[in-house]
Amino acid sequence: MGCCPTIGPKSSAETKQLKALDSAPLLISSHPEMVKIPSGDWQIGHEGPEAIHTDGEGPKRVVSSSAFLIDRTAVTNDEFAEFIAATGHVTEAEQTGWSFVFYAQINPSALQFIKPIEISIERWWKAVEGATWSTPDGPYSSLENKGAHPVVHVSWSDAIAFSIWARKRLPTEVEWEIAARGGLKGALYPWGNVLTPNNNHKCNIWQGVFPFENTAEDGFLGTAPANSYPPNSFGLFNMVGNTWEWCVDSWCPDQSQLKAMRGGSYLCHRSYCNRYRVSARTANTADATSSHLGFRCAADLIMDTKIDE
Repeated sequence: MGCCPTIGPKSSAETKQLKALDSAPLLISSHPEMVKIPSGDWQIGHEGPEAIHTDGEGPKRVVSSSAFLIDRTAVTNDEFAEFIAATGHVTEAEQTGWSFVFYAQINPSALQFIKPIEISIERWWKAVEGATWSTPDGPYSSLENKGAHPVVHVSWSDAIAFSIWARKRLPTEVEWEIAARGGLKGALYPWGNVLTPNNNHKCNIWQGVFPFENTAEDGFLGTAPANSYPPNSFGLFNMVGNTWEWCVDSWCPDQSQLKAMRGGSYLCHRSYCNRYRVSARTANTADATSSHLGFRCAADLIMDTKIDE
């Protein structure tokens, strides 16, 4: 997917959306689920051989950012269930009646609910009637033992609704990348430049031959609990791999219907989707839902002298 060479100015529609998302700044001492990212000048972007230049990963550049807060983990199923119970929100997947599920994940009892669709998609994605955040592998599946896993099958609009309820917001792409880098300058991953240092897996991505064999050498065939693997130096978990994460930004200023996604997922593999890097980006339509797409929240910061001393 091609894109503008840099993340440009907001469209008028997105500016209105951002204004609607203005939340009361938060005290970090009242939100232990979040961490403070300090203000400063930060290097983002990438131009090396790993970069997918048509995605607009570059140029490498320095940006200034005010301090902000960001969730330590992606929003979990338990957290999203609390939001649903409090608000009665009906997700877009529930409204449309179906969502995309990776073919190997579909509950055997749900195979009868695969529906034909006219849009062009990769063959490993199946449109499954009844696949939702609470039935992630299709009808007859459940969230049993997955309360701590990141919620999936949520659209950009669903993520916006949750963030407003939580008095937070979605991160910008710049904020997301600053946070993901954990203070490391120019590194490919949140922990450095080597994917598996000393043969230790640091993230949940595809192991084996995509899309036919996943050896689960990193410990997981599907999603992992949101706090799996060691956090980066900012204390953030799974900034790459596990699930894609929605950002508030449009993919390009002239493509406001497409929203940016960051971080890659458990389905990413070097042979197909080498986007489990801190600078990598892709996009989807705002109403898109799938079994590998979630989000985490950010917030503006009230200076807390007890914390900042």
